[in-house]
Formats: sequence, C-alpha cells, structure tokens
Amino acid sequence: MDFAAALAYLDEHASYDKTGRIDDPSTDSIATLCSAMGDPQHAQPVIHVTGTNGKGSTVQMISRLLMAQGLTVGTYTSPHLERINERLKRNGDPISDEEFAEQIAAIAAVEILTGVRPTYFEAVTAAAFRWFADVAVDITVVEVGMLGRWDATNIVDAQVAVVTNIALDHTEFAGPELTDIAREKAGIIKPDSAVIVGQIDPDLVQIFREEGGAATLVSGDDFETLDNSLAIGGRSLDLRTPTTIYSDIFLPLHGAHQGENASVALAAVETFFAAPLAEDVVREGFANVTMPGRFEVLGVQPLTIIDGAHNPPGADVCASVFFGDFDPDGRRILIVGTLRDPDEMVAALRADEFDVVHACTAPSPRGVPGTDVAGAARRLGCDEVYVHDSVDAACRAALRSADAEDAILAAGSIYVAGAARSALRRYAP
Repeated sequence: MDFAAALAYLDEHASYDKTGRIDDPSTDSIATLCSAMGDPQHAQPVIHVTGTNGKGSTVQMISRLLMAQGLTVGTYTSPHLERINERLKRNGDPISDEEFAEQIAAIAAVEILTGVRPTYFEAVTAAAFRWFADVAVDITVVEVGMLGRWDATNIVDAQVAVVTNIALDHTEFAGPELTDIAREKAGIIKPDSAVIVGQIDPDLVQIFREEGGAATLVSGDDFETLDNSLAIGGRSLDLRTPTTIYSDIFLPLHGAHQGENASVALAAVETFFAAPLAEDVVREGFANVTMPGRFEVLGVQPLTIIDGAHNPPGADVCASVFFGDFDPDGRRILIVGTLRDPDEMVAALRADEFDVVHACTAPSPRGVPGTDVAGAARRLGCDEVYVHDSVDAACRAALRSADAEDAILAAGSIYVAGAARSALRRYAP
C-alpha cells in the first residue's frame, strides 16, 4: 500500500454510513483492533487532553515542554490543517508518507483478521498508537477527537488527564447542558489518572472530582496564570504551579486565552514528573511552541491571519484577539465559512465590525453554503458582503482588493483555515 492507497482506504471508511455503525457510541471496535496488534496504546505513558477549546494548543505546549526535558514525544492531534500527516508527530516532525502508508496497511490487514470495520478516525487513531510503539517514543500526548468517554482515543490509560475548559459544542452527541458535556469529557479520567482541570465553574469541577481520578488540580486553586501581558509576537507570562512561580515566560502565540492554556500545560507536565521543571526547560519549551492555523499570522501589508475556531466560544475569542491585540488601522476584511449555524458563527466573529465580508463554502461535506453564510452576515447588519463557492476564490478576491494597511482574517472552521493557509500564501502580493 502506498500513500495514495492509504488515503483511499481511509476515504472508504470516512463516515458512519460507510461503516454501518451509526448511533453506536463505543470504544469496542478500536479496542479489538488494538488488541490484535498487542495493545500498542499501552506501550508508553500517556497525557490525554480533552476540552471544548484549547485542546490543540495545550497539547502542543505539553509536547514542547516534554521535549525540552529531553524526552522523545509522540503527539496525536485532529483534525489536520493541510495534510493528514500532521496528526501523527514524533518530536514535532510529522510522520512520513511511507511510514503513514505502512501503518494504514497494517490497520487494513487487522480489519480483515478481526472482521472489525473501523471508522476513519478509529483507523488513524489505531495507526498512531502502532506507530508510536514502533518508533519507541518515551511518552505520547493524545488529543481527544470529540467529547471523551466514547472517543476512539479513550482506550488509553492516562497518567495525566487534562480538561482545558467546557462550553456548549457537539450538543447533537451530548447535552443540552454544560454539565452533560462535562460528564462526557470526564470519561477520559481513569482510576490512576492525575487530573488537571482548567475549568473554574465549581459545579463542573465537582463532576471531574467525582469521576474518581487519583488526584485533581484545579485552575485558580492549584495553578494559575498570574500575569498575561501582550508582547511582541505573543504573550509574556507569569505562571504559578503547585510548587513554583515561573516569571517572564515568553509564549509565541496570540491571545490571552493562550496564557491560560499555558498554565494548564505546565501543571500537567509538572504533575507527570511529580516535580517542578527547571526554568530553562520551561523557557525553551514554551518558546518553541508553534500552532499553525490558530490565530496564525501569515503576512503583513496587508496583514493576513487565519484561525481555525470552529464553534461560537472559539470564534468569540478569535474576534477579541483580532480587534483587541491587533486593532488594524486599515479596512477589516473577513473571509468566513463554517460547518455550523452561520448566524451564531458570524455573530461570534463580530462580522458586523468588519468593513468587508467574503462568505464562502467550507471545503467539507458538512460545509454551509456560502449563500447561507452571506445571508447570516447581512442579517447581522453587514453592508459589503460577497459570496464565493470556495475558500480559494474568497482569498483571491480579498487580496485583490486589499491595501497594505488592511487586515484580512480567514476563520469559521479548521477547514477554512487550512484552505486559506495555502491560498493566502499563493496569492500574496
């Protein structure tokens, strides 16, 4: 099997319709697949991360801190921005096409052996666990795909279980209350897990305590971000953990929310080692964090930014960073596409505060038509609204009309951010 064949195999498993397992919340299938491969998910310690927003950033910070400590780190995230290889990384480097094809071929063989037809996400997750065991990483950092309890990643037994925050999302699978979401995310907590909770709502914190982990550390009580200041190219942070205060730590990510994610990540790594980290390790780890697609600045004159926020709380944070930290002098130009209620998303992005809106269809089978996104923008009060069939066309039009003083933000979905990342670079003046 080559890389193209591996992608074709995954495409054949790309929906519950194709696997015949609609409305079947269970980890039984991936557990069977992994058992046939010798349970590679247990080959090394795991830090498991869930939450409504901030999972990806927190996973990257944890991975970089562990790497700065000298460990070989496997990192599993989803979805990818441009290439599926991004989901599986060893010390920050994506899996090669050849290695990826080899792992997917192994999953295809196990499918025949066991008779279990995995979903797309189960197949990639099982491939990740197998690859991490093959390349002998010291520790894996695993991001939950959705919610937690029935997520395919939840066949791991995490030494540290991390919850970034809780907001309403994926309510078609859990809800309608925040407490329902919290209970599903609490499912990643195992009896021996140390639990790091970035959520401060006491009712939700209690749900995580009641799940039965070995110990629970909570933001504000046990760790926190003491200072979270805007700096050139990111944030300057003072971070308190149960053992130490780390001062003047530079994090090259935009937005105050990333400072909060940093305190969660640092608490998780200290808890894993059951000891404070050397200050130079903390500085090196945070300084090397990169997050493509998360408020990523691609260029200046005009300023071009992409952000993969996919739900209203994330979109609200995106807008706050754009208007608060950057506050451009020229026209504000929004490229927006989404997979969910367009009225909620354009409102959260504060589309009515932009001078121009380019609505487009997100490149996904679930993408809301650009005409519907444009209609939502007009209902919000946007005057200059254009409709495009693709993200590529929207980016080309936005750059064509932009002056050097203007600012362009492409947002609304990780799929929009990924497509805009290549298009904005390709059409940049």
